[in-house]
Amino acid sequence: MKAITLLGSTGSIGTQTLDIVENNPDKFRIVGLAAGSNVEMLARQVRQFRPEIVAIGNEAKLAELKAAIADLDYRPIIVAGAQGTIEVASYGDAQSVVTGIVGCAGLLPTIAAIEAGKDIALANKETLIAGGPVVLPLVEKHGVKLLPADSEHSAIFQCLQGVPAGGLRRIILTASGGAFRDLPAEKLASVKVADALKHPNWSMGQKITIDSATLMNKGLEVIEAHYLFGLGYEHIDIVVHPQSIIHSLIEVQDTSVLAQLGWPDMRLPLLYALSWPDRIYTNWEKFDLVKAGDLTFRSPDREKYPCIGLAYAAGEAGGSMPAVLNAANEQAVALFLAEQIQFLDIPSTIERVCDKHRDDFTATPSLDDILNADRWARQMAIELNQQAVAKIF
Repeated sequence: MKAITLLGSTGSIGTQTLDIVENNPDKFRIVGLAAGSNVEMLARQVRQFRPEIVAIGNEAKLAELKAAIADLDYRPIIVAGAQGTIEVASYGDAQSVVTGIVGCAGLLPTIAAIEAGKDIALANKETLIAGGPVVLPLVEKHGVKLLPADSEHSAIFQCLQGVPAGGLRRIILTASGGAFRDLPAEKLASVKVADALKHPNWSMGQKITIDSATLMNKGLEVIEAHYLFGLGYEHIDIVVHPQSIIHSLIEVQDTSVLAQLGWPDMRLPLLYALSWPDRIYTNWEKFDLVKAGDLTFRSPDREKYPCIGLAYAAGEAGGSMPAVLNAANEQAVALFLAEQIQFLDIPSTIERVCDKHRDDFTATPSLDDILNADRWARQMAIELNQQAVAKIF
């Protein structure tokens, strides 16, 4: 039985991971849970899975959480805040830590888990994108496994099983195209938050759904693929595949192409990250090629989706630039969700922040450099949009 700690337990990744644990009680047990602010759901999870340690990210809700589980017949350790989440990540005998925290907030807990010798089921792409120059050396130093738990990179990882060293030639990441894949580019200026949150294929959190609408999610995945699989950016491609049946592909040296197919279900990559190298039987709906129907593909429109080009440019620059790109994107998406900027302001904000970072670019960043770049980029994204508003009035 594998001992698991789950970061981001009340989010989409967290609830689907717990669904796997619930349906495989002989294979997995929960050691720690960390959530943001959803006390009601977290309390239910504590009652069901009986973790040894629990963290609530919102410190103001610590007393509420304690009261919600005060009648339990056992006493878990209860902590709060960012430091509490770090404590959960490094705690006890958990063999694997699932990182489902949204955004760069997952970086420090992931590092803590690695330094505690725990394998990582990486469902938080921003951690590696921002912190790759620091995270990868730590993975090697502590001899832990970093296993992708998102759909696209899990597909690549699965296709690579049995491919000899040096056999990988190209990665092909598939993209659904997001909420606006069939919308003419000239109409993007008037789209609203509610429009962008209507993903056609996947049920995800707000931030990643907006990233899918801008296709920044795919740009970020290009950077993540570079760090995970070691290919140069010229060997990582994107193709729009509206059906989301092929989750990604690899081309090997003899031009053979291998693909991983399945229904759009995040539980599959999560399960594989937790069970690798084994395959666990499930009673999920079997894949049916006839039911899946036609599978189509098209090139992404880089003029309609400028975030793709921004991500490639930041990845190729390397150093601290991906951290700035990621932070600027997170802040711009937050501003859009708060209806403080328009949809097309997201890529323009990211581009301006990255341009301003060129004077302070660090080629070989330390953890402090990355954290400072992250803070700076978020503040710069806010300031640039405040200046734009001030000019209007």
